[in-house]
Amino acid sequence: MSHLHLPVEEFTTPNPITATESATVTELKSLMTKHGIRHVPIVKGERVIGLVSDRDLRVVEGLEWQEKKQVRASDIMAVDPVTVSSETPLDEVAFTMSERKIGSVVVNEGDEFLGIFTVTDALNALIEIARDLQDEEEE
Repeated sequence: MSHLHLPVEEFTTPNPITATESATVTELKSLMTKHGIRHVPIVKGERVIGLVSDRDLRVVEGLEWQEKKQVRASDIMAVDPVTVSSETPLDEVAFTMSERKIGSVVVNEGDEFLGIFTVTDALNALIEIARDLQDEEEE
């Protein structure tokens, strides 16, 4: 069980694709499609100020094209996304995500943006931990 107290940093996606608050819906959708991602941190300088998910973009899809082209990341982003320290235990981060029903958290190292931890990262961590436990049992 000590495997679960690993810092979230070990499973965090470092240097994720980001966008600015002026990014259009088309630009955001293109970034997500091109890179196979579902969450884009919105940055202002070096600081994360919001997060846009594929779900946010799906809501905008219902708008007329004239309206859609006026929407910017700042209009649809989740402001002040959940942020954790790189040293926060993996199980604590996973519990927070489950409890709040969110698909990602921003990971900071000190005051600096380190990366993003998503549900996919959590599943990859679970697979790795389960395999490590199985290997230990086989030894």
